[in-house]
Amino acid sequence: MCDSLLKISSVVFNSGLNRYRIGDVLQVTGFHNRAPQFRFICRRNVILSIDNDKTNEEDLHKSVMAAKRLLEPYNALLVEYTSYADTSSVPGHYVIYWEIKHCTVLEKAPSPLVPKVLQDCCIAIEEDLDYIYRRCRTNDKSIGPLEIRVVKSGTFEVLMDLFIKEGASINQYKTPRCIKSEAALKLLKANVKACFFSPRDPTWLP
Repeated sequence: MCDSLLKISSVVFNSGLNRYRIGDVLQVTGFHNRAPQFRFICRRNVILSIDNDKTNEEDLHKSVMAAKRLLEPYNALLVEYTSYADTSSVPGHYVIYWEIKHCTVLEKAPSPLVPKVLQDCCIAIEEDLDYIYRRCRTNDKSIGPLEIRVVKSGTFEVLMDLFIKEGASINQYKTPRCIKSEAALKLLKANVKACFFSPRDPTWLP
């Protein structure tokens, strides 16, 4: 048996392996005739995982960007976001922290963000995540409904200060898209204003 690891590149992808994504890491486990046999190891840059799901930073960002457009009719902007995989209960679920800014347009007060809007944002994120996540949510029931926690204005500035105090470079700081630090999670949880969950299962059948 061969234990070589292969990171999928565009060259390999164009030659075959079209079930995998560029950046996936596979293990060569053997050969059938001359054709290699692979075992999936991990997805590049995975930041969230509860069960068989492997959500990377790019996929999460794309999903959040799709969902934030639902805020625009209410003159609201997504200032910043981060996430973590909450496994404190069964099933575990994705938690997305959002800081939202309400804008004034032509001296008119912004329209109120009713709960349904944030619930719609939750399901919009889930619908944009990959097939494995949606299958785990809908069919396997091994992942619970995605949750958006809206935090107080300025929370992400305080979060930056915390990471800088812990040694992060002020010149190179970038908001982490997934939080692992217990101190950072404690800070975020202390600044939550409201919580919203996906109102239904996402679609998952191909």
